[in-house]
Amino acid sequence: QVQLVESGGDLVQPGGSLRLSCAASGTIFSRNVLSWYRQAPGKQRELVASITPSGRTNYADSVKGRFTISRDSAKNTLYLQMNSLKLDDTAVYYCKSGLGGSATWGQGTQVTVSS
Repeated sequence: QVQLVESGGDLVQPGGSLRLSCAASGTIFSRNVLSWYRQAPGKQRELVASITPSGRTNYADSVKGRFTISRDSAKNTLYLQMNSLKLDDTAVYYCKSGLGGSATWGQGTQVTVSS
């Protein structure tokens, strides 16, 4: 059974940084497309960043140049480095392994950007 556990969410001031982690068990992480999504209150869940098994990355326009997705295959862990955080980055952040109906989601971690 695949399980994903996110961590690293916190309250941070605008301009600050956070690193989110997503630890996986029950799957070989590096074989899947891995993604970070976020959902703000009253909004739909949106894709933030993804990384393919070959290492190709993709980012939402709103986070390009500020966020970096990476993975550590030895630790079976996915990361999201978030810099220059803005108020609009406030959301619950979810990691996802795989695509479509067979994908697995984590439970989410709260990121709050506030002064």
